[in-house]
Amino acid sequence: MKNSVEIYTDGACRGNPGPGGWGVSLRYNGHQKDMHGGEFKTTNNRMELMAAITGLE
Repeated sequence: MKNSVEIYTDGACRGNPGPGGWGVSLRYNGHQKDMHGGEFKTTNNRMELMAAITGLE
């Protein structure tokens, strides 16, 4: 597909709640941008959603 952006996301957490993190990789026209973040007390679902939301923003 022409002019499309590929978005790869992941989120994880140790415990529920517990420390967790998220990451997102954007690829477009030969360029790549990676972003990441985390929190001290969170859930796996929240980290998965943070990655997806950040990628779409």
